[in-house]
Amino acid sequence: MKIESVEALLGAVGHRNQLLVKVVTECGIVGWGESGLSNRERAVMGAVEHFKPFLRGADPRRIGRIWQEMYRSHYFEGGRVLTAAMSAVDIALHDIVGKALGVPVYQLLGGKQRDKVPCFACCYTEADPDRLEELVKEVKALVDLGWTTIRVIPSNFDDPELFEPRDSIARTARCLIALRAAIGPDITLGIDYHHRLSVAEAASFCQRLPAGTLDFLEEPIRNQSPDAYAALRGLTTVPFAIGEEFCSKWTAQPYIERDLTQYLRVDVCNIGGFTEAMKVASWAEAHYIDVMPHNPLGPICTAASNHFATALPNFSLMETHQGPFSPFGAHSAELFPQQHRLQGCDFVVPDVPGLGVEVNEAAFRNSPPLPAEAPHLRRPDGGVTNW
Repeated sequence: MKIESVEALLGAVGHRNQLLVKVVTECGIVGWGESGLSNRERAVMGAVEHFKPFLRGADPRRIGRIWQEMYRSHYFEGGRVLTAAMSAVDIALHDIVGKALGVPVYQLLGGKQRDKVPCFACCYTEADPDRLEELVKEVKALVDLGWTTIRVIPSNFDDPELFEPRDSIARTARCLIALRAAIGPDITLGIDYHHRLSVAEAASFCQRLPAGTLDFLEEPIRNQSPDAYAALRGLTTVPFAIGEEFCSKWTAQPYIERDLTQYLRVDVCNIGGFTEAMKVASWAEAHYIDVMPHNPLGPICTAASNHFATALPNFSLMETHQGPFSPFGAHSAELFPQQHRLQGCDFVVPDVPGLGVEVNEAAFRNSPPLPAEAPHLRRPDGGVTNW
């Protein structure tokens, strides 16, 4: 069996774009993968173009070797653009091999560790005192539907391109205290700060919260400096959930080895596909760190993340945007007639060969990509800050 063609396809699904990679073998087996580098998809498509010449004619079953060739066969190794392209190819190769052998992808990863993949719900109302009634209503609606872990988003200005961290942490902390009082102690509550804070700001935020208010704080600061995270770790007892930006075992290494996070947010579509994700997860297991996969994309990312979670001993919860209040529309039934669907608050991975996703390729090709750029946030003084 040999690879005949590799193609990157960019299209709109709901309110976001998705970048799929299609790998076809000479015997007609098609494998699908997805890249996780949102809003920079054309850069990833360029990387796929560079990979094509040596992928054609390769044996798709030699997944580990192909991974090494994609990573090592140029002077400037790694980086998020290249590993996002590698991730999509790696996922597609696992899809091919699973279909060729007639087994689900999780069997290639060691088999089932669990029968279902429990998820946490995403709440889309800002944690702001002015929206407290709306937030409590949304959270209680999720609780009534059976969700026991819920992640919220912080307060922001009415201007979607303006962010003042000191104002945000003050308002968000006040709102979270009120939210916890409204929902009681039994619901697991997290918040995603999307790396918008400094060490001092993140510490101040945590210190404003009574013990037990938050169960995890996701991505409070940028991750380029493990020493900065070590400083922050010493300033708060709130558990961290970080790692969605990691693009290799080497970027994850200091966070695992120095126990800087309590939940590892591995993104299968960014870190290098299943090949790299399984290595990082095993490393985390040795440090008693559970994996909480980053799953913000489409049906292929969801399927890949579910197979990954199914095979892990140290799995915590899966992120999902298939919840009842999701505004994204990323799991179109028309474009993806077969996909993993929530059953209550869990995924049950189908026992079909490969990923278990079918793509309506003609419809996807007829869904042109949307103009897409992440918000360019500024502070009130005009300075640039993180989105």
